[in-house]
Parts: sequence; structure tokens; C-alpha cells
Amino acid sequence: MSFTCPSGHTSDADDYCDVCGLPIDAAQPAAPQPAAPVAPSGPVVPTPPVEPAPDDAAATTCPNCSAANPPNALFCEACGYDFTTGTMPRPVSSLDLPVPASPAPPDAPAPSAPSAPVPAAPDQSVPVVPESVAPALEEPWVAEIWIDPDWYAAQDSADPLPSAGVPEVARLATMSVLVGRTSRSRGIHPDLDLVSDTGISRRHCQLTTDGTRWWVEDLGSSNGTYVGSSVAGLPRQPLAPGERREVAAGERIYLGAWTRIVIRRAQPGEL
Repeated sequence: MSFTCPSGHTSDADDYCDVCGLPIDAAQPAAPQPAAPVAPSGPVVPTPPVEPAPDDAAATTCPNCSAANPPNALFCEACGYDFTTGTMPRPVSSLDLPVPASPAPPDAPAPSAPSAPVPAAPDQSVPVVPESVAPALEEPWVAEIWIDPDWYAAQDSADPLPSAGVPEVARLATMSVLVGRTSRSRGIHPDLDLVSDTGISRRHCQLTTDGTRWWVEDLGSSNGTYVGSSVAGLPRQPLAPGERREVAAGERIYLGAWTRIVIRRAQPGEL
């Protein structure tokens, strides 16, 4: 027979607790032990293991829109933020935004005393895209965009070569210019949009300048960015992704299946 002390300990002795030493009321037996659980009559169904949640610790968070991206992403898949250069995505063009329907004119209200104007609430349906942080150039520069048959022959592209005529002249308005192809679904709007050449990546390379010199940096493009001289033949070695290479006077930038870019100062009256 066992006994219970005032502190709740079970003791074999009836005078003092075997655990804490307190006096035991000999007339108070220990509480009976709970009965063993009854085994179920039917078969026991094992509980399936819980799958662990995927580990997102390696994901890269966009500092512009807070979207999660793969750890080695060069740009945000949600807003187009450039993880390599820190360049914000271009603002959404007004041509891409839906035109709101004009509301029906309300009935003319009765004349009332004039009141202070109430500012209109901002439209929450249109996302606010930050403006480009690149400063404008004080002196005008242009990019000549050529269709180069020799570069096309060296690339062995399956796309047909467009007619090679006079170059397209595009103004370089800022000190940082994104070269690529537009993707509205991914929010990519390059400053120099070469949409006709499918060999060019959406975010292919970045042009930067200090106002007198120009550099080019490959942004991890699929087919590479090349720089070569006009007298040394076609370049064979592409720039390493992230390498910032100065484009000297007389040098050309080759990319895509047939595109050749020449950067120069704008001529008087050209723009």
C-alpha cells in the first residue's frame, strides 16, 4: 500500500514522505493509478508524415517590389528591377494603360455656396512605377543601329536577315541606357529597344557614360555582347557577364543575330 504526502508525492512509508520528508496522514492512501487505455477494436491506420515546407531562404527579394526571385536572377521577374546594376524599371507608358470610360454627366445641382476644393483621391488601380534615376546628358549622343550581313553570317542564325539599308539613328538621352527587347508581361522596357532581332535578350547589356566616354556591360545575355574594331575584323570573344568594358572611338558593339551598334556624338541639326 502506498501513501500520498501533502505535496502530492507517492510514498511507501506511512509516517514521512520518501521524496520530500513531510509527515504523511496514515489514513490518506495514494490516489489510484489511471487505468490503461483500451486498445481500439478496428485496425490502426497510420498517420501520413507531414511534408516540410519548401525552403525559401535562398530566394532573392526584390528591393523595388519585394517579389521573391531565384537566387541567381539578374533581374526581378515581377517588375524588371536590375539586381546587377541597381537600375529601376522604366515607367509604364501611358499607351499601355487602359483608358477609363467617361462617366455619364450628372444632373445639374442646385446652386449652393462655394466651398473649398477637395483633392481627388489617388487611383489605386494604376501601379506607381518609379522614374528612371539616370541623369540626362548635357551634350547629345546617338547610337547608329546597323544590320550587319557579315555578323549575321558568323552567327549562323535560323532567322532570315532583314534588308540591310541605312542605319537607324537613336538618341541616347541619359547617362545609363538599357539595351534589349520589350516585354510587357515582365515589365521590361529598354531605352534602346531592338525588338526585331530575336537573338537579343530582353535585358541584354547596359551602356553608361560620364559625358565623354562610354562603357558597355553584358547583363548575362543568352548570346553574349562583343566589342571589336572597324579594322580588326569581327570579334570572337564575348564580354564576361558583369564586365564593364570601355568602348573606344572607332569600336563597335555586336550583339544578337545581326545587330551592330556605333556610339558617336550627334551632328549639328541631326536631332
